[in-house]
Amino acid sequence: MLTQLLQLASQYAAWLFALLAACGLGYLGLSLWSELRWLTEPRPAPADFTPPISILKPLRGTDRQMYEGFRSHCLQDYPDYEILFGVSRADDEAIAEVERLQREFPTRRIRLLLCTDELGSNRKVSTLAQMLPHAAHDLILINDSDIRVAPDYLRRIVAPMRDPQVGLVTALYRANSGGSLASRVEAITIATDFAGGVLCARQMEGGLHFGLGSTLAFPRAACQSIGGLEALLDHLADDHELGKMIAAKGYRCILSDVVVETFLPGYGWSAMIQHQLRWARTVRDLRKWGYLGVGATFALPWALLAALCAAGAAWSLILLGIVVAARFASAALLAGPILHDRHALRDLWLVPLRDIIGLAIWFASFAGDTILWRGERFHLKDGRLTKA
Repeated sequence: MLTQLLQLASQYAAWLFALLAACGLGYLGLSLWSELRWLTEPRPAPADFTPPISILKPLRGTDRQMYEGFRSHCLQDYPDYEILFGVSRADDEAIAEVERLQREFPTRRIRLLLCTDELGSNRKVSTLAQMLPHAAHDLILINDSDIRVAPDYLRRIVAPMRDPQVGLVTALYRANSGGSLASRVEAITIATDFAGGVLCARQMEGGLHFGLGSTLAFPRAACQSIGGLEALLDHLADDHELGKMIAAKGYRCILSDVVVETFLPGYGWSAMIQHQLRWARTVRDLRKWGYLGVGATFALPWALLAALCAAGAAWSLILLGIVVAARFASAALLAGPILHDRHALRDLWLVPLRDIIGLAIWFASFAGDTILWRGERFHLKDGRLTKA
């Protein structure tokens, strides 16, 4: 009797997992369609539209390859721009790197600002809000401290802003791992999951309605229309919210065809999982009901569970094979022609491990609202941070 009950339970579980895998397969189909649409869209060539621009880079400590990222911003093929760095403490170790940059590029307009006021829970935005009044130009670009860019970066980012209805231009990014296995898994997450999600959202929502911290370029007037950067002071996902708020004011948000590069630390498993959990809880908080459906997008783990519960029945293995083919096709398309990420292409074998970890983190994201950010604990509610 017990044996029969276990067999029946296993059969029902197999069909449940197969249903979830089928939902995930549908998402993979949407992802592939979004990726192909992105690749076949016409790309306007960068024109001779080069308005002066101020680059704002908030700093806190040093990151891997940070100085090389700084240098890449000084090597731009662009006639008129300045770079402003901001720190919140006079003893921040990043100051030495900025001074080194000023010595190497004495003809570039590079300024270092000390922004000591703590205006809100998000210290990065607090620094940016104090930097913005010092920017000389009405076109602003913000990106993270470790971002490395190509010499035509500014020309290509600015090109869509010839249209006065464009209020934000942002960009995808690829991640150079810190070498550890955990760091490589996170890099695969960015290449084969995050980037695909951005392209899917863009197709499903009729355009982009959020920003990515790798690049946030906007006219000062668009920022003023939302109440300035001060409107983001207590938001964790300030990049997402900036784009959302600007779009709500009637401006267009554009995803550039530029892909920039970021550099991950050499994570241990604990640090990587904490970082992923912060991302997951942020998305859960921002999208709430929609986030419930994210669990059904993990087609590969669900198909594996279906095959196990079905004891390798032919139908379950066929489903698993289709899911594997679709998952790796999507991953290869993202890592290859979209992101040009040779490291991710080398590490595609990590996709199944990444998906299993991703599903576990999705479950764990419902277990609380606390996140760890730069060594401090915060509660997250409605996109806003409060000290834990």
